[in-house]
Amino acid sequence: MCKVAERQMLRPSFVPPPAIRVLRDLTRYRVDLLAARTAEKQRVEKLLEDALIKLSVVVSDPFGASGRAIMAALIAGERDPAVLADLARGSLRSKTARLTEALTGRFTEHHGFLLTQMLRRVDGITADIATVQARIDAQMGELAPAVARLDAIPGVGPVAAQMILAEIGTDMSRFPTPGHLASWARFAPGVSESAGRPKGHAGSGHGNPYLARILGEAAVSAGRTDTFLGERYRRIARRRGKNRAIVAIGRSILVIAWALLSDEQAQFVDLGPDYYAARTNPERKVRQHVRELQALGYSVTLNPAA
Repeated sequence: MCKVAERQMLRPSFVPPPAIRVLRDLTRYRVDLLAARTAEKQRVEKLLEDALIKLSVVVSDPFGASGRAIMAALIAGERDPAVLADLARGSLRSKTARLTEALTGRFTEHHGFLLTQMLRRVDGITADIATVQARIDAQMGELAPAVARLDAIPGVGPVAAQMILAEIGTDMSRFPTPGHLASWARFAPGVSESAGRPKGHAGSGHGNPYLARILGEAAVSAGRTDTFLGERYRRIARRRGKNRAIVAIGRSILVIAWALLSDEQAQFVDLGPDYYAARTNPERKVRQHVRELQALGYSVTLNPAA
């Protein structure tokens, strides 16, 4: 039997219970709706670029209150850049001069017609997303405690917790170890070879795209927190790059999820951002720095500070 077929036989089959199947259908549809809305927003930005309206250059969120007010005015027929810029709200009013320059374009009635249709679709999809999310929340029931435990993981909010639960389920008995879960999810560092020489490869392979996406987003969010996972993300990103950091932290989130779902009494406890510093041996760190300097051709003499 070939190794590929053998590995596939060793991978645990997963037929989720009805509650998980329902949740999975809903969460995946929500992801698809988000992708559709993102695509429509990109069409809007491309249309504005065609009209020489550089709204996204000044406004961080063109679909926020200020951006929507400006686009509504453009559709209504307003073309004066100064008048359009005056519709800005909040902190954006301090950028009136830049906004006036960005809104100096050639927006026509044709652009207005297309923009109307696109914004209508964006609003329609947004309403659909809210409806589906409300349905997801209503379907939680006995799954709510598990979602609450996953929500405690840095970078994992309520929506991400629902999505992770929908993809991996609640029964961790089919995974002997968290490593088995990471392997099943195909979210773990791999190894490739070229000319007989091993080359590091950080990636999730051809696994579950819905799970990989939410784990990646959660890993990036965790990297912005002042937590153990946040510090670990930053350490790996500095040494190996952001892609490897995302894979490593995504796998860590899976390991934590396995532990929390394996024991209903388990609660997440953060080790803290100073975990590595507290465990670092000062003498070992000194030897490491000395070796690095010697490798660069320096002669090192250590003198204790006063």
